[in-house]
Amino acid sequence: MRLVLIVLLLLLLLGALPAWPYSTGWGYYPSGGLGLILVIVLILALFRRT
Repeated sequence: MRLVLIVLLLLLLLGALPAWPYSTGWGYYPSGGLGLILVIVLILALFRRT
């Protein structure tokens, strides 16, 4: 289940990159927020294994 969640978050992170002309004004806020969530999930997954 954790692996599916991590893969899903990685796909969302890639999808949030400002690659379209209308999203250039967004900056990196969407991918930054998803990146932060991904880091938190990875830390929680690592600490639960030990």
